Amino acid sequence: MQEPVDRRALLGRLGIAVGAAATTAALFDGASARAQQPAPNPLDAIPEKAPFATPYGPPITLNLAQAAVQAALGEANKRSWPMNIAVVDSGGNLVAFARMDGAQLGSITIAEHKARAAVRFRRPTKAFEDAVQRNDSKYIMTLDDVIASRGGIPLVVDGKIIGAIGCSGGTGSQDEVVALAGAATVNKA
Repeated sequence: MQEPVDRRALLGRLGIAVGAAATTAALFDGASARAQQPAPNPLDAIPEKAPFATPYGPPITLNLAQAAVQAALGEANKRSWPMNIAVVDSGGNLVAFARMDGAQLGSITIAEHKARAAVRFRRPTKAFEDAVQRNDSKYIMTLDDVIASRGGIPLVVDGKIIGAIGCSGGTGSQDEVVALAGAATVNKA
């Protein structure tokens, strides 16, 4: 024979069990939520000074732009790397250009693009490459006229950007070596 069931006592015990289970679940959910918190976004840091704040100066002269192209050509010839080399002024306008025999046609506009990006954003284009490749900062690609490939170098005289040189035709590291050789004729310490 079955004993009579005290429904109130049963419901009370059931309520306590459900409440305990809910509390335990809430504790685990809270711990799980804390464990799943995303890492802080490094882009939220606010620097004291604006980065890449070198002021613009007067536009590069044709003679200086041609000297940069000649130095870059010398480096590319020494290494047998067929390159396209572009120099733009402080406004991003093409001043001098050379396409070596055998340089790929697609790299003509890329060399110009690297030079324009370097002058407009006041930094070497390697900074964009690093942002995408090393820091996974894909937002960089949403900015107009960015090119995330090294080989664009600002040209600075008396602490002011007067233009930039861009090289393309080899690997990014080859392009950068040639661009740095051209930039060295302008960017003197």
